[in-house]
Parts: sequence; structure tokens; C-alpha cells
Amino acid sequence: MTNQPDLKNTRNIGIIAHIDAGKTTTTERILFHTGRTHKIGDVDDGTTVMDWMEQEQERGITITAASTTCFWKDMKINIIDTPGHVDFTAEVERSLKVLDGGIVVFCAVGGVEPQSETVWHQADKYEVPRIALINKMDRTGADFYAALQQIRERLGSNAHPIQIPIGAEGDFRGYVDLVLMKAKVYEGEGKDITIKEVPIPQEVAKLASKYRHDLIEGLAEADAEVMHRYIHDGGIYPHELKDAIRRATIANKFLPVLCGSAMRNIAIEPLLDAAYQYLPSPLDIPAIKGTNPKSHQAETRDPSNGKLSALAFKITTDPYVGKLTYVRVYSGKLEAGTYVYNANKDTRERLGKIVRMHADKQEINQELTAGDIAACVGLKETKTGDTLCDEDSPIIIEEISFPEPVISMAIEPKTTADQEKMGMALHKLEEEDPTFRILYDKETGQTIISGMGELHLEILVDRMFREFNVSTTVGKPEVAYRETITKKLSSTGKFIQQSGGRGQYGHVVLEVAPAGRGTGIVFNSKIVGGAIPKEYISSIEKGIVEAGLNGVLASYPVTDVEVNLVDGSYHEVDSSDLAFKMAGSIAFKDALKKGRPVLLEPIMKIEVTAPLEHLGDVIGDLSSRRARVESMKERGVLRVVYGVVPLGEMFGYATAIRSLTKGRANYTMEPSFYQEVPKNIAEKILGTDTKK
Repeated sequence: MTNQPDLKNTRNIGIIAHIDAGKTTTTERILFHTGRTHKIGDVDDGTTVMDWMEQEQERGITITAASTTCFWKDMKINIIDTPGHVDFTAEVERSLKVLDGGIVVFCAVGGVEPQSETVWHQADKYEVPRIALINKMDRTGADFYAALQQIRERLGSNAHPIQIPIGAEGDFRGYVDLVLMKAKVYEGEGKDITIKEVPIPQEVAKLASKYRHDLIEGLAEADAEVMHRYIHDGGIYPHELKDAIRRATIANKFLPVLCGSAMRNIAIEPLLDAAYQYLPSPLDIPAIKGTNPKSHQAETRDPSNGKLSALAFKITTDPYVGKLTYVRVYSGKLEAGTYVYNANKDTRERLGKIVRMHADKQEINQELTAGDIAACVGLKETKTGDTLCDEDSPIIIEEISFPEPVISMAIEPKTTADQEKMGMALHKLEEEDPTFRILYDKETGQTIISGMGELHLEILVDRMFREFNVSTTVGKPEVAYRETITKKLSSTGKFIQQSGGRGQYGHVVLEVAPAGRGTGIVFNSKIVGGAIPKEYISSIEKGIVEAGLNGVLASYPVTDVEVNLVDGSYHEVDSSDLAFKMAGSIAFKDALKKGRPVLLEPIMKIEVTAPLEHLGDVIGDLSSRRARVESMKERGVLRVVYGVVPLGEMFGYATAIRSLTKGRANYTMEPSFYQEVPKNIAEKILGTDTKK
């Protein structure tokens, strides 16, 4: 059995937000206030603990999700600081899979920004309870109530403040605690800041009573007990209010909202208290779901289960100890120096050391128990998404789903000496990053790397040089186009060979039709009466899927096609898996040629923030890139343009928009959907391809 009292006081939380909302600064202040560090790091100076990579310090952004453990009062907090840039969305995805709760940081000036929405929906997918911090209340243009309204409208959240600010912008000096109805003001700066409890200032007294009433009303919607009190006009004590907020937050029906300025150390300790009071411990979350690989039955594991179940959610390469495998333990215990069973690979591995991570620093541990997050050294076969468990009680935890790469470029070594090193470096980076793919194109002899965006690939190439000492040159990025068909048709494939002795015989009839966007290749067997024996049907599907890897227009992967196997025939002696695989492949290729094939291109959601005087230039430039502007909003003195644009038109946009607006605009982009390429553009793309 697990030590339950310790587990009750454990919090596994992630700090998630849009780029530049202040995640890393908030994490740094948490580490300082909990005594984990004695010096406050600064993102702008490149001195933060959590942004430890050289590239992070140079660019002032988080690239890799860093984890650490700290202690606050009786609570142990495992924190993961996640990236805010859409190119590193996989880091957020895998962190949310293993976290129990999240602190979502919003900028009081920017409010709900595009990547805030993306991470919010990722957290929805994994049903992660959250609390929110509206940060940067001291910035010019800060508006707590506008940001709160955006959280409600754009995220559809039952969000209510448990604090409201006293003052704003340069005058921001504290907050009113709506649970206790007490005011706190901050005096001084940096490490010397002091907190004083004062009567609620006259200027916010009315707002405080209004928002406290709204808080109870919002809780009544989410919690039956509060509803009963509210209807019968019963009073509610602060401790009861805290219990109700905790229940509703853990049930994902309520979002407590706090305010502060992480940079100025205002409201960090109340944020820690809120994480303790309102976010779940490993005992409060539902048992993890999985499948027994032997019986294929669904199973669950909770912390009280003595059998080991742990998920490997991230792989990194450490220059001193080699491969580090980050794991989250859901039940049982992991011990250093013992053997563990990898259920996905059906293999036993020796676990060398266990290290607790503090960003890139390591502290050796002998064992991990339920609720722990740490890294293991010595696991050679384990990959991201694998389950470690007891061999006599196996389970495979649901894997993490990652988005598909949207951008590709050719890469080659600068010298012959770099050739071998490049292969090794690429392999290690691919092992670490599930959204990074490597493909060797036999026809062109090129190595193609694919990722989530230009910045993503740029960082990886930079890491190859710094960490693996490999010099490379990269070609212009290529867009990950797809191919599909626009016409329904029937197609026959025959593979018949007779060469003395046993021959080969496979004959299939397919009905092939266009399918909805994002469906991939859907295969259905409609065979009745044994026209083709069941054992050959999976081979036919395999042949179709392999044929779909290279389309007929320009060898791009085929997608959004429904394939129905309707008829065929077999030979008692000559039929084989290979014959039917080949027949399926021939029939599918034939259907692609005759089905009026078209190219599809990735379309990106884009948000551009620019000053009013440059708005015309920005919209004109977007129109020239085949963008469709969908809406516009005011954000103080700025204008925000929302729209969709083909990825192929956006290379070099960062430089273009800087020169158009004298560096005053910024933009974010994320994959949205695929759509047919206009005929004139398709001709250019295919013309280029045929010249190749």
C-alpha cells in the first residue's frame, strides 16, 4: 500500500499558457518562495532555472518542458513548466497526460491569446482541473475584468475570481481575497517585498461584494450543496466555501481565478495556497485507464493498487548519463537497480538509477511510489508512451496522441565526417521528440526532416550542432502536401504469376470514394460468402495502406479516402498473403489514377497583432498570401486580425511582418485543416515536382 497521507499532500501541476504570458517567471518565483532556489532568475537575462537550454536563454522562450520538485508548507509540488509556442505543442500534450492539475497563466493585457486556447483544449481533452492566474497586472493596459470576460466567452469556462485586484497598471498594489473578504497590499520591491492586511479599500468595496455574490452563484451551478444553501438563503462560511471550490474545481465544473504580477512577486504565495487548497492530489483523480495485453480487457489502476503501473512520457539525452526516461508512477513502486517489464514491447529492462530532476540538475533517489514524477536511467528499449509494470500483472496505459508534422526540409551533412554522426544525432532527437520525423527519400537521395514549424526545425538543427557537434546544411522547407480523389469508382486488382511449381494468385475488387477531411484512409471489408478467405483481408488492407504512402500526382501521402473491399477471388493452392497484398496495392493505385486526384495543402489558423497605422499593410500582405481574414478585434491601441492561410505561403513571414511594421507586430500560427490546392497553384507545385 502507498503512504496515503503523503499522497494527499502531493500536487502534480503544470504551468501552461500562451507564449510570453509569464509561465517561466511564475515558476521561478514559486521556486524562490518555496526555498528551492535562493536567487530569482530572469527570463530577459537568461538566468532562469527552468529555461536551462542555451537556445531558451538566448531566445527568452521555453522550448522543452522542464520539471522540478519543491515543498510548500506540508505540500510536495512536482511542477512542469511547459512551452507556450505552438511549434512545441507536443511538450504540452505529454505533460498534460501525466499531470493532475494545471495553473493556466493569462496576460492581463493580452487576455486569451491563440495558444491559450490550444492548451486549454488540450487540458480539456485530458480532463485536467485548473486554476487561473491573470498575470502582469502591473503592465500598461492591464485589465483584469476584460481578461476574465474573455476566459468566459472564448473558453466557455465557468470562471469566477477568488481574488480581485486593488489598482491596476503602475498602481497595482494588492488584492481582495473574496473567500475571506480580506484585503492584502504589497510594499517594497523584489526580495524585500512585504505583505500587509488592510481593511478593504473603499474604491473596490462594492466590486468585492458583487464578485463574492457572483462567486457563490457560480459555485451553486456546479455544486449541489452550495445550491441548497443559495436557494434557502443560508450563510456559507469561508471553510465551506473553500471545500465547495475544491469539489467543483476537481470536478472540472469551475475555474477559480487569481490575479498578480509574478515579475514583482505579488500574489505568488496565495497562488501556492490555491494550488494546495483547490487542485487535486493523486488520490482525487480518477484511476488511470488501460488494457491488459494478455486478455485485451479494459483495466484501471489507482494509487491504492500495490501493482506497478508507470507511463514513460518523455525521453531526453543527457551528456553525462545518456538516455533519461521521464515517468509518472500511477500505482505500486519503481526501485533503482531492479528489472521492470515494458508491456508495449513485451520485454524486461534493467532500471539503473532513478533521478529527481530540478530542470537539468539531478538528485538520486532509490525508489518512486504512486504519484511521483521523476526520470530513470538505463532503460534502453522504452519509448515515449510505453507502460512499465509488473510482469505478472501487465497493463498498457492509453498512449499519448501527438499532432502530425506540417513542415519538411532537406538536410545534409557538411562533410563526410559528419555523415555518420548526423544519422546518430537525428535518431536521438527523433527518440526524444514524437513530432519530429526523419525520412530517407531513395529517389532523390535526400534525408527529409519534418516538424511542427520553422522554429521547431531550426532549434533541432541548432541542437545537432551544439550537442552532437554535427555541421549540416538545410534546404528550403517543403510543405507536407497530401493527395486525395474527388470521384467515386470501382477498381480491380489482379496479381497472377505462374513460374513452374507454386504460383501467386490474388484478385480483389474495391469501391473507392472520397471521404471527409481528416479521416485518413478508411478500409472496410464488405466480403460475404467467402469470396476471399478472412485471413487474406488484413494483407489487402496492408497493401492499400502502403500504396497510400505515395500518391500518383507527386508521391505525397494519400488521405481522406474510403475503401470498401466488395469482391474478389482466390486460388486454393496459389493464393498467399503476398499475392493479396499486391492485388490490393494494384487496385488502389489504379483507383487513385482514375479518381480525379487532387492535391491538398495544410491550412493554418493565424492571428496577427499590429498597430492600427500598419493594419492596411498587414491585411494587404496577408491577401497576397491567399489568406482569408475572418474577423478583427481591438486590443487597446492594437488591432488583432484572425484568419486562415495556406502554410506554403507563409515561409519567411516573420521577417516580412517585421519589416512591414517596423518590428511592432507579432503573429501566431497553428495547424487547422487540409484543403484542396487551387488549380493554378497545383500546376506550379506539380510542375516543380516533374522537373525534379
